[in-house]
Amino acid sequence: MDSDGTQDARGTHANPVPRARAAVPPPPSRAPSVPPLPDGSAFLDWLRTPRPKALPGVWRFGHRPRPDEEPEDIPARQLVSGALIAFLAGWLIWSLLQNGYLGGWWWVPLFLVTPDSWRGSDGDLGPTGTAFLYNGYQLLVALIIMVAVGKLGRWGEVWRRFVAPRLRGPQRQEAPPVPTEDPAQWPDLRAAGADAAAERLASEARAGLMRDVDHARIVRAWQGVRTGRHTLAAFTGAVLKDGAAACLHPSGERDLPARLARHDLVTGQVRLGTTADDPRNPYAYRGAALALGPDLLGTSLLAVGPAGSGKTATVVRPLAESLCLHALAGRAAVVVVGAAGAGLGPVDAYDVVVQIGNPASVYDLDLYGGTTDPDEAAAVLAEALVGDLADPHPGSDSRRATTVLAQLLGPFRAVHARFPSVPELRQLLDGAPGPLDALRTALQGSGQDSLLRELDARERQLGNPGDMAAVLADRVALLDRPAFAGFFDTSGHSKPFSLKALDHPVRVRIDLPERGHADASRMLARLVLAQFTASVAVREDRSLFACLVLDDATGVVTPETVRGIQRLRSVNAGAVLTLRTLDDVPRPLRGPLLGSAGCRMALSGLTPWDGQDFAEVWGKEWTEARDVTDRQIIAETPAGKAVHMLRRVITGKAPTARAVTVRQVERERWSASELAHGLPAGHAVLSLTDVNGEHAPPLLVDLRG
Repeated sequence: MDSDGTQDARGTHANPVPRARAAVPPPPSRAPSVPPLPDGSAFLDWLRTPRPKALPGVWRFGHRPRPDEEPEDIPARQLVSGALIAFLAGWLIWSLLQNGYLGGWWWVPLFLVTPDSWRGSDGDLGPTGTAFLYNGYQLLVALIIMVAVGKLGRWGEVWRRFVAPRLRGPQRQEAPPVPTEDPAQWPDLRAAGADAAAERLASEARAGLMRDVDHARIVRAWQGVRTGRHTLAAFTGAVLKDGAAACLHPSGERDLPARLARHDLVTGQVRLGTTADDPRNPYAYRGAALALGPDLLGTSLLAVGPAGSGKTATVVRPLAESLCLHALAGRAAVVVVGAAGAGLGPVDAYDVVVQIGNPASVYDLDLYGGTTDPDEAAAVLAEALVGDLADPHPGSDSRRATTVLAQLLGPFRAVHARFPSVPELRQLLDGAPGPLDALRTALQGSGQDSLLRELDARERQLGNPGDMAAVLADRVALLDRPAFAGFFDTSGHSKPFSLKALDHPVRVRIDLPERGHADASRMLARLVLAQFTASVAVREDRSLFACLVLDDATGVVTPETVRGIQRLRSVNAGAVLTLRTLDDVPRPLRGPLLGSAGCRMALSGLTPWDGQDFAEVWGKEWTEARDVTDRQIIAETPAGKAVHMLRRVITGKAPTARAVTVRQVERERWSASELAHGLPAGHAVLSLTDVNGEHAPPLLVDLRG
């Protein structure tokens, strides 16, 4: 049984794509990917730790919720002085009552509720009873006065803040409630009648042979059983045979070679930092750990910050690592795209590593995305080649480029049963007579008149004003370089990777040759993004989360890109894009791009004009503004003037009266100036939206915490 709960007839593990790591010799001495623990306590404690439901973006592992609203925090000096003044006021009132300065009216309630025969030393109660009655009533009045002044003086708050902690002494913080059912005993399996499988898994967890990836992978396989994709007998047989190693990922790996971030595979979160204890953050978020998972990445993430702000190290690398763990658990398919040497994780953390421009690369990139439809291939390729040109030629757009490519790809595939290589495509776009005549000769007599008409139309348009072929040929020439001579092969002699493989839990890393080939790298990044959005939309199994992580999206954002990102949420997919500045995006597309991403991050060092775009998309909120006005006091009497003069001599300031005006105003949540100059190093402002529509306002986050 593989990671999604299936097993082929021969009992071997089906691998959707070959692995690039097979061609890289392993280190001389490598520790096993899942070293056994001395006992199962560490894993069991992790599994049994409560994960209460929390606000979007809050790290749920052991989380202790805070109130939604901030309690009133009174300064200690004001609190103690108020309590003391209230006590003195109560003492004064009681003294005045006892000494008769306020009259005897406070005895009236006693006289109204007691008979006359109870009063006096010779009454029915006797001397002792009468004394008890009068003293008891005085004690009741004293208690009423004490309760009243205690409430006014906040004695309860004084007790809780200063007295009670000293009486209790140091105590451990109360742990959140533990679930009634022990997850380490696999209650869902036992309820379904798979007691033997549940006992096998529980015993391996106690023995320290199970890790978090194993637990997540088996839970994923069990979900396949519950949805009817797999049988209970196949699942039980795999667990009884292999225990914690059941339902392995096609690579056979049970963990990553190394982890740099903190992950919780029960909730699917990866911890990125800590929400700052800042007044601009909602009280419920202050001091809480911040984490992201597929529920938030499903709305896509856009991170903007200059070089050195920590985009790759603190955002991209942890997210890529988390998605690779999800892929090992059979939950996700991930494609990570970045420059060679960008620090996106070791080679051993991926199943496929495509190193474009590196002769030692085992894998190639399919230029046409694995499709056999010429129209689909033409649309994706046109987006990659000229999608960044807002107006490639007067009177034309990317749809005309798609038409030009379709006029050539269709006839070529009909003749050769494959799409053209880069040199062949360049010749066709240049209008070289030899290749076009060869296509015409091969098509004649084959009965494919429609393809002949396509070829005739292409020949008629050659050299005409507004023909897109010349622009496309210039862009294809960027890939027809000696550095890429062994890549984008369509003859079948290489191992091309196609994004059609995203139907499987595959881990892919694509290294772009930015050094010396910046334009080609941006074009290839657009190609991968266009193929990703086209492939995830036609997947059969959308329960597998698919994510594209693009370390640098400079020159990648196009109108079609923005539309594609908007559609990812509905097909259980997402994208992570990083930019050094929004100036790398055409001005008309900045607003739509920020609107299409559900999660937006502005890192420290942002420019004011970039901050203005974030301030606009985050909008405004109603807040309380306090205006303080100092007004000079004019004395009218001689005594008052003398007092004012004495005060001026002592303090050096004229006597003033302070007036405070409180009003509700609408202000930006984060202004452009605050984003540009108010973010400390290593911090970011992040707004979140999950796939269910719940959202968090912009939060100041310490990415180093």
